[in-house]
Amino acid sequence: MLVFIGATLLLYAWLVVNALLFEDAIDMFDMIRPKGRFVVLAMLASLAGAILLASIYFSDTRGAIEQEADGFFDIVSLVTSRLSMIMVACIVLVMLYEVVSRYVFARPTLWANELSLWIAGFLFLFAGQYAMQQRSHIRIYVIYDMMPRWMQKTADVLSLNLLLFFTFALVWGGYSDAMRRMMRLETFGTAWDPPLPGTLKPAILIIILLVTIQAVSNLIADWNKEPEHHSPADEIDETEIDKIRKTLGT
Repeated sequence: MLVFIGATLLLYAWLVVNALLFEDAIDMFDMIRPKGRFVVLAMLASLAGAILLASIYFSDTRGAIEQEADGFFDIVSLVTSRLSMIMVACIVLVMLYEVVSRYVFARPTLWANELSLWIAGFLFLFAGQYAMQQRSHIRIYVIYDMMPRWMQKTADVLSLNLLLFFTFALVWGGYSDAMRRMMRLETFGTAWDPPLPGTLKPAILIIILLVTIQAVSNLIADWNKEPEHHSPADEIDETEIDKIRKTLGT
């Protein structure tokens, strides 16, 4: 991971120096059109490697309110969850760069807004997979908690089958359009012109499949667990409250 991070920083420094010294330097327009540009390809490869390895590394850490990884697919969802967390930091850095460039140097960029939208699209998709792994999607337990365990299992199986049907319908209806957009790398139609439709449309289908696999993993992992009963007190995060109290000095 450190090797990839170091390579990314060195290549970025080289690109910055090149931009200061030469008029025809590589810019953000070239970064999404790397064909025939070895430095750009190396930069993108090292950046992707650094982010992926960092996601794998941080997937071993567990937050205070996170559930234990007990399903066969949980590790994949934890890696993509850390990837989405890194994406949040990337969006912040992109918008910080834009604000400084626009209001300090009076040189607004053509790419910051679209790059943040591009990253945010993947962020929201991966966040859905993480929410499924953590069982944190909105659920109404009023009737579910009154059911005996065998009926709760029946309701879980029914919910999973509805998700499977939705996933099948989405992939069946969207596959041809997604493949068409991906094969021609359909772009956004702006000055920077990133391939948002050509990447996000197939990503929707791929990640909804990952969400569905995670739902199957949840069902298998939870099958023999004792029934849970929920109350409004479950929504209170005592760890977060303690941190707020320490911050306020109370």
